[in-house]
Amino acid sequence: MKQKLTIESLINEAEHFCAVNSGVYKPELFGVTDGKAVGTFVEHQFQEYLEDRYDLIRGNSANGLDLPSVNTDIKVTSINRPQSSCPYKDSKQKIFGLGYNLLIFVYKKHDDPTKKMGMLDFVSCSFIDKNRTADFQTTTGIRRIIANQGNQDDIFAFLVEHNIPGDEISLYRLAGEILNNPPHIGYLTISNALQWRLQYGRIVSLDETVSGIEQIIKLPK
Repeated sequence: MKQKLTIESLINEAEHFCAVNSGVYKPELFGVTDGKAVGTFVEHQFQEYLEDRYDLIRGNSANGLDLPSVNTDIKVTSINRPQSSCPYKDSKQKIFGLGYNLLIFVYKKHDDPTKKMGMLDFVSCSFIDKNRTADFQTTTGIRRIIANQGNQDDIFAFLVEHNIPGDEISLYRLAGEILNNPPHIGYLTISNALQWRLQYGRIVSLDETVSGIEQIIKLPK
């Protein structure tokens, strides 16, 4: 009987998956330059790897997460520009986090024309708890205001100046919510768009230990 997937086992299996699949040439990857296609290939490969070992619910377009049983989405990105997109649901996501965990695989890709095969080298892999998935500059700015005896008006002004999506009434209400429930510091860079643009450079280069962030594979110095 397969055991249930947990966050702890997910982190352990991600490390093993990277070790087993790094540097392995595969014909499916040869000539593929579309990052989304590479990402889909790795996501499906990792999900199948987990399904062979664990009792889990596999994600689909209806629930929006790759691994809903552990409230986690898989992101795969090139080290050349570690970023991806995710659906925009609410302005609060930039401040309080996306609402789910992230498992981020970062790779370098190499093609061998003689073999007509491509391979990925996983140079970084991180697990980010949902409480750390907000925008770094937004959350640190808000916490500075609160630490400096800021009030609802100060936070509202900050939200407007930083182009947080929303009308004045909703932003003022959000400012009150923030004052009563200050956010955790997030470690993503989140750009406003029809879809959030998530950038992971801070995670990849992180040196210090941060609660809620597990660097499964650290980028070599």
